[in-house]
Amino acid sequence: MPAITDIAMLLGGLVLLMVGGDVMVRGAVGLAERLGLSPMLIGLVVVGLGTSSPELAASVQAALAGSPGLAIGNIVGSNLANLLLVLGSAALLAPMMVDRTALWRDGGVGLFAALLLVGASFTIGLDRLAATVFLIGLVVYIWSAYRQEKLVPADMPADHSAAYDRAAASEGFDPALIPHDKPAQSLGKAIAFFVVGLAIIVGGGTLLVNGAVAIASEMGVSEEIIGLTIVAIGTSAPELVTSIIAALRGQSDIALGNVLGSNIYNLLFIGGVTGLVAPGPIPVKIAEFDLPLAALAAFVVMVFAYTGGRLSRREGGLLLAAYIGYTLFTSGLI
Repeated sequence: MPAITDIAMLLGGLVLLMVGGDVMVRGAVGLAERLGLSPMLIGLVVVGLGTSSPELAASVQAALAGSPGLAIGNIVGSNLANLLLVLGSAALLAPMMVDRTALWRDGGVGLFAALLLVGASFTIGLDRLAATVFLIGLVVYIWSAYRQEKLVPADMPADHSAAYDRAAASEGFDPALIPHDKPAQSLGKAIAFFVVGLAIIVGGGTLLVNGAVAIASEMGVSEEIIGLTIVAIGTSAPELVTSIIAALRGQSDIALGNVLGSNIYNLLFIGGVTGLVAPGPIPVKIAEFDLPLAALAAFVVMVFAYTGGRLSRREGGLLLAAYIGYTLFTSGLI
C-alpha cells in the first residue's frame, strides 16, 4: 500500500496545479490586455495555452525526472479521459447536439494529431523533430481558428472553433468580450499573478511527479499506469466539470469543443514542448496499446456524434462504460 505522505503529495500536487493554472491565466490575460492584444487572440492563445499549463507542468517535469511513462501516459491518458469519461458523463446527463462541420474540422485535427503521434511512436519517437512538427501544427491551427473567428460577422451566429470553445468553457466567458466584462488589471498585479501562478504550477508539478513515482514504486506498478489513470484523471478534472456544466446548460457546442480543444492542445502543445525539453522514445506499452486506443476513441466519438447530429445518452453510456473497462484493465483489476 502506498504511504499516506505519497498520496498526499500526489493529491496536493494536483490541487496546486489547478490553483496555479487559474492564477497564472489571470495574470497572463492581464498582461495580454496591457500589451494591447485583441480579445479574440487572448481567448484563443493566452487562455487556451494557459489552461493547459497543469498538464504541461506534469508531463515536462516527469520527462525531466526520467519518467517518460508518466509524461506520455499523462498526455495519452488525459485524451482518453476527455473522450470517454468527460464526454460520456456529459452526454449521459444531457444529450449533446453537434454541429457536424465543427465536429469534422476540430475532431479531424485531433484525430490527425493522434495518428501523427502513433506514427512517431513506431519510428523516431518523441524527438525534437517530431516535437517541432507538433508545435508548428499548433501554430497553424490557432492561426486558422483566429482567422475563422475574425471573419464571422458580429450579427451572425458563429461556428466557433474548438480552441474558442475551450477558452470559453475554461474561463466561463465569451473570449471576444474579455476587456469589456471587467476593468483591466494593473501591470504590477498582472505580473504578480503570472509569477505566483507559475511558481505554484512548478511546485505542484514537482509534488505530483514525486508522489506518483513513489506510489508506483510502492504498489509495484509501472509509472505508465499511474500516468494513464490517476494523473490523467486528475488533470482532466477541470474539463469534466466544465463540460458537464455546459451540457446541462444546453451549451453542447462548448461542452464538445472544450474536449476537442483540450485534446488538440494535449497532443500538439504539451507533446511538442515535452519532446523539445526531454526528447526520447515513447514507452512500448503506450505505443502499442494506449495511443492507438486513443486514436480509435477519437474516431468513434466522431462517428457517434455525426450519426443523428448528436451524442445521445445511450452513446454517452457506452463511452463511459468503455472508460471504466479500460481503467480496470489498465490497472490490472480485470
